[in-house]
Amino acid sequence: MTLDAQAVLWSAPSDERAGRPLLVVMHGRGSDERDLFALAPALPTEFAIASVRAPLSEGAGWSWWESGAQPGEMAASAVDDAADAVLAWLDDLELESPLVGTLGFSQGGAMSVHLMRRDPDRFAFAVNLAGFVIAGHQAGDAALAERRPPVFWGRGADDPLFLGPMARLVAQTEPWLADHASADVRVYPGLGHSVSPEELDDVVAFLRAQPT
Repeated sequence: MTLDAQAVLWSAPSDERAGRPLLVVMHGRGSDERDLFALAPALPTEFAIASVRAPLSEGAGWSWWESGAQPGEMAASAVDDAADAVLAWLDDLELESPLVGTLGFSQGGAMSVHLMRRDPDRFAFAVNLAGFVIAGHQAGDAALAERRPPVFWGRGADDPLFLGPMARLVAQTEPWLADHASADVRVYPGLGHSVSPEELDDVVAFLRAQPT
C-alpha cells in the first residue's frame, strides 16, 4: 500500500517548505485530498500543509481502509498498513521540518492519532476531527503515555458516528486519550458529522499554541 505523491496538495511551493513545521492533513472515507485542503487558508500560515490522498479507491473518492458493517469496524492491521504508507511517504519526502503534526477528519481523524502510535517520536501533536482511536495495543503507546503529546479531539453532539451503539467509539477513545495524551476534548452542540466554524476556530487556536 502506497500514497500517490503526485496527488498531494501543498499550501507552499517546494522551495518554501524547508524549516517550516509540517501539518499532514487526511480526509475522511470516500473523499479526497481536496476536501480538507479547503481549510488551509484559515489555518496558521507558519505551517506547510500537505493534504494527502488515501490509498484505497472507493466510489468517487478514496478511503484509508475498507470499513466493516458498522463504522469503526476494521482489522487493526488494515489501519496499520494505511499509517505505514503515510510514514513511508514522509520518509521519501526528505523534508527538514522542526516539527510534524497531523490533522484528519473521520477516518482521517482516526489516522491522525494512529500515526503517532506507530511512530511516536516523529509527531508532535494530532488533531482528530470526528474520528476515534483504534482499539488494541500499539508499540508506541508506552512512549506516548510517558510523553503525553497534545491531541485535539473534536466531535459533534449530534454526530451519528458516536450515537446509539456507536457510542462504543467514545468509550474506547476517551480512556486512551486520558492515559496517553494531553487532550483537548470538545463536543459541539447541534453539530453532526462535519466541522463547524466554532470548531475550526478552536483548531486554529490549538495549532497556534504548538511550539513552531
